[in-house]
Amino acid sequence: MRALTIDDHGGMEQIRVRDDLPVPPVESPGDVRIRVRAASLNHLDLFVVGGLPGIRIVPPWILGSDAMGIVDAVGAAVESVKPGARVAINPGIGCGTCEYCRSGEAPLCLKFAVLGEHRPGSFADYVVVPGTHVCEVPLSIPDDVAAAFPLAGLTAWRMVVGRARVALGERVLVQGIGSPVSLAALQIARLRGAEVWVTSSSDAKLARARELGATEAINYRTHDVAKEVRTRTGKRGVDVVIDSAGRESWPGSLGALGRRGRLVACGGTTGPIVEVDVRRMFWNQWTLMGSTMANEAEFAAVMAEFVAGRLTMPVDSVFALERGREAFERLASGRQFGKVVLRLANAGG
Repeated sequence: MRALTIDDHGGMEQIRVRDDLPVPPVESPGDVRIRVRAASLNHLDLFVVGGLPGIRIVPPWILGSDAMGIVDAVGAAVESVKPGARVAINPGIGCGTCEYCRSGEAPLCLKFAVLGEHRPGSFADYVVVPGTHVCEVPLSIPDDVAAAFPLAGLTAWRMVVGRARVALGERVLVQGIGSPVSLAALQIARLRGAEVWVTSSSDAKLARARELGATEAINYRTHDVAKEVRTRTGKRGVDVVIDSAGRESWPGSLGALGRRGRLVACGGTTGPIVEVDVRRMFWNQWTLMGSTMANEAEFAAVMAEFVAGRLTMPVDSVFALERGREAFERLASGRQFGKVVLRLANAGG
């Protein structure tokens, strides 16, 4: 089996394709094996290559979280999907037995595992996941798009719907448009009837976001986001901020937040440590929330919207698996709009 792997943490030089790995067996009666046709990169993959605190890998470590493909084999207890089904993957997996999993909140599970981070990933000819963690996708959705949507889509759904509970008529600011999570959040917030504002350092990305329905667009390199939002809203601010960047965007996110505003954060791509003036927080009665991945019900909900055509994911570029290092370099450049996708050579039929 071929796979995109690393043997140790470090730079891009660690990434290489191997073609001598065993095909993973279907060991659990609840598991399914998928012959991967396409897979997509997330910023998490860059962190895995560089090294994450507390995360240990066993070489050769298979990278990747998102993927779609054809079900190749199923365990004896799987009834929801059959061999030959065309599916996309939910890459976040709980233990299934703890109090959080039993209550339907697998992302809070102390043993919660993400493909490519805590267990071997999806950038391979085959991947094994629980049968509960796949969703059938119609042929009308191209492989590249089907591989690009799940992780970003489910993450954004939990942020916008599950955590912020964005409502009709609210004003939502999405920081850093162009990233997959921000693009999904833009679409989901609009689906909820919200007015969506976006930021980016690229005027070209802002223009494309307007095409996707953004009402206002702010270049954070040439404008102070907080001041611009206050000016354009008559000092009222926004109801909700979606932030996945962390340190660099945080001052603008808080400065743009109106009274009783909710800020939801899911990442720290520009740095993990932020500051909050607690006086402004209690005076304005803000709610500051964290969000990670999504539960199975949320995955089903967002995939239903995706399959119905009401949500999608722009694909920035597509690389063959053998050009995996180039794909990582494209993602690391920050120039992409949407997802960077790997296409497996065995895709077909």
